[in-house]
Amino acid sequence: MFTTNFLLANVHRFAAQKNKKKKLTKIVYQLTIGLLSFAMLFSTYAYLTRPELKEGFQHLGFLDYFRLELAIAKFMAAIALWIPVRLLRETAYIGLSISFVSASIAHIAVGDPVGNIISPLVLLGILIVSYVAYGGPSKDQ
Repeated sequence: MFTTNFLLANVHRFAAQKNKKKKLTKIVYQLTIGLLSFAMLFSTYAYLTRPELKEGFQHLGFLDYFRLELAIAKFMAAIALWIPVRLLRETAYIGLSISFVSASIAHIAVGDPVGNIISPLVLLGILIVSYVAYGGPSKDQ
């Protein structure tokens, strides 16, 4: 009898810990996805309205139409991250990952300050945390 009660108590404790971990993971996911969505929506707005960003793209050697394409892609990614369709989310994660890595490489190539190089990598880090909290490729959603 003692062993059965002991086992049941441990099972309940384990289940409660697992439930807390699920809640924490969900909170981390929602916070990171919210932060990323806000950043992508803000950059979309900035790409389309701020003349200094147009000059920044020219400084990096990009044609102006690329700024517009990137604004549209980031806007779509900000929305796709919230849509519960796995293919859309995965596509947004891949696209944003490529965008952040490419931005850092572009800033390195033209000799920009370290802050310009690190900023996209910080966003990439947040994206990775979000992806891990989301469940990555092994979770069926």
